[in-house]
Amino acid sequence: MKKLLFLLLTIVAVLPLQAQIRGNDIVVNVVPDHQDWRYEVGQTATFKISVTRSATLMNDVTIDYAAGPEMYQDQKKTGVVLKDGTLTLKGKMTKPGFYRVDVTAHVGGKEYKGACGAAFSPEKIQPTTIMPSDFDTFWKTAIDDARKTDLNPTKRLLPERCTKDVNVYEVSFQNIQNNYRTYGILCVPVKEGKYPAMLRVPGAGVRPYGGDVYSASQGVITLEIGIHGIPVTMEQKVYDDIFNGALMGYWEFNMDDRDKMYYKRVVIGCIRALDYIEQYTPWNGKKMAVTGSSQGGFLTLATAALDKRITCYAPVHAALCDHTASLKNVACGWPHYFYWNKGRGMEKQIETSRYYDGINFARRITNEQEGWFSFGYNDDVVPPTTAWATYNIVSGPKEISPYQATWHFWFQEQWDEWENWLLNKLR
Repeated sequence: MKKLLFLLLTIVAVLPLQAQIRGNDIVVNVVPDHQDWRYEVGQTATFKISVTRSATLMNDVTIDYAAGPEMYQDQKKTGVVLKDGTLTLKGKMTKPGFYRVDVTAHVGGKEYKGACGAAFSPEKIQPTTIMPSDFDTFWKTAIDDARKTDLNPTKRLLPERCTKDVNVYEVSFQNIQNNYRTYGILCVPVKEGKYPAMLRVPGAGVRPYGGDVYSASQGVITLEIGIHGIPVTMEQKVYDDIFNGALMGYWEFNMDDRDKMYYKRVVIGCIRALDYIEQYTPWNGKKMAVTGSSQGGFLTLATAALDKRITCYAPVHAALCDHTASLKNVACGWPHYFYWNKGRGMEKQIETSRYYDGINFARRITNEQEGWFSFGYNDDVVPPTTAWATYNIVSGPKEISPYQATWHFWFQEQWDEWENWLLNKLR
């Protein structure tokens, strides 16, 4: 018995020490000659390409590369052999935007990718989408109509997620009509009192949510919502089945009708979440934030634009911005609605897209709301061209903090800066 106990203790002790897979030994580097990856229109950027193994150059590596304006690269070569493991390319832009170099190395039957997006006068990038004349009326009417439906909230304690400082609940409330509910995870400080609040809005997909317990432990009420009208505490397989079934491609549902478009009830759900916070939590009535990344970045812009209870907002690599840019051969935001067919035969969809474009919401953010924007120059899902265009169109107080080497993910430093900015503004 003692031997068995010793063996079990040994296994438990050793498990945390097992090596984890992280990164690749072979790395494709694409490095610009400006440290900030930034140039003025008319300047020439020089990119040094290298392929390394264990941080040392590899000889005779075969690569493919594409270079040119983001999403419209006009230089493409395959089967280029790097004798000494390096290659230099040059590129320039004649108008504000991003020049992108993508490289694929072929080693041992596998592909390894690297990229670099260089900014050319990014502060001068302007969006293409048109603001509908009845944009404000459309959204005011939609919100007013939704508020005719009582929230009729539910609230269920999740004791296994609670801490000594934070109570955690799964909550729900009616959204745009009777029996259509929005679900979320509410985290409230245990200590009695009034607190600032934060709404966290989700990226694309269908998934469960854990709630923002950390921010709540710092004295902020947090509500993290799902957008699909289903509980957010089920097993992952349930969400996988829904995403691969009934909700596959939901971002394109009913795009030919602005009143039936999928994102209408999603955006309204964000506003009703603020109603829930105001009516059913110990919010202090003064400071409220909204934040999210990717699809959540778009929802952050929409929520801030439509509701002045928001005092600060933080969109990270915001998707669904400048949908019509591709009609002018300029990089457009995810989900790239009109990129593949240039919008041919999609006049109704183009018109509808203007009511669901992060750019048009960004135009409506006021001087009383503070914003923090962050994104990556290597992002091939949300092009930095659209991220800068969105930032540039905001007239209110704002900060920008690009993390150039990120793709469609976060660096730890970026996460920490985002978290600290929000908490400091709310405190």
